[in-house]
Amino acid sequence: MTESAPIYDDKAHVRGKLDLRNAQWKRPPEPEPEDGHVEIAFIEHTDGATYVAMRNSKQLEPVLTFTMAEWDAFVLGAKDGEFDEPW
Repeated sequence: MTESAPIYDDKAHVRGKLDLRNAQWKRPPEPEPEDGHVEIAFIEHTDGATYVAMRNSKQLEPVLTFTMAEWDAFVLGAKDGEFDEPW
């Protein structure tokens, strides 16, 4: 058995602790499909950083949390077609 690299959780101090009560959730403008939309909100934390929260509009838990660097990498990958289905 090979040892895996240690896992570094750079969001452990905010996971489950972001104040989402006043979050301004953004979603696509089209009518909501039966299984819901993906919603995102930019949340400022007491550590001074802004995090991106993501959830399903029909199922409010769990809320996924991303750093801005993770979010930027995701958006760039999506724009570059990294997540397109193969043909």
